[in-house]
Amino acid sequence: MTNENPTFRIMVADDHALVRGGLVQLVRLVEENVEIIEANDFTQTLETLAEGRAIDLLLLDLLMPGMNGMEGIKQICKDSPDVPVIVVSVRENIAAIRNALAAGAVGYIPKTSSPDVMMSAIKLVLSGGVYVPPHVLGLTEQMDETVDDPSFVDESELLPNQGYSKLTQRQQEVLDLMALGKSNKEIADELGLTTGTVKMHSSRIFKSLNVQNRTEAVAKFAKS
Repeated sequence: MTNENPTFRIMVADDHALVRGGLVQLVRLVEENVEIIEANDFTQTLETLAEGRAIDLLLLDLLMPGMNGMEGIKQICKDSPDVPVIVVSVRENIAAIRNALAAGAVGYIPKTSSPDVMMSAIKLVLSGGVYVPPHVLGLTEQMDETVDDPSFVDESELLPNQGYSKLTQRQQEVLDLMALGKSNKEIADELGLTTGTVKMHSSRIFKSLNVQNRTEAVAKFAKS
């Protein structure tokens, strides 16, 4: 189904139709006004991303045909740096999860997770956060990688040296338009994005610049 003015545009990539259908239903429970794009293998995923449409989130199966594990994640993050990737996989071992995050994913949901956990993780990433399974955080805490909330890791904790120079080109464009006083809708119209995409970029900009709102972000940008 295609909405004319979706709040979010989310892609679900999994080679199992039943799993893909379940994820689609979960996404619709998270956000009603959403356009969902489906892919059933890695090649189709890359081809869809290459079309250039703004994608607010990619739910990615780690083991679908053509997917070369972590290298596949790295390729997607390199070719489409503005698309947040959540890996949804049957693999639950800590090595796979940590490697996926190191490769550029901003979330990892084991397929054994409950629907409520999956929905919470999707909401978290759409709001600019990073989702890591609680059992992984428990182990990383033992290695002195502490966090305050077992379901949330600030991007700055996983991606050090954040700042204006670390913003993606798209995020810099959003910040430039913020500095001109444009609203989220005006920014979305000018850049050909959804308002949901702009809000997500804004959240990530705030985290990267370590600010709380637009005013602080623009002020810090002016000093950079």
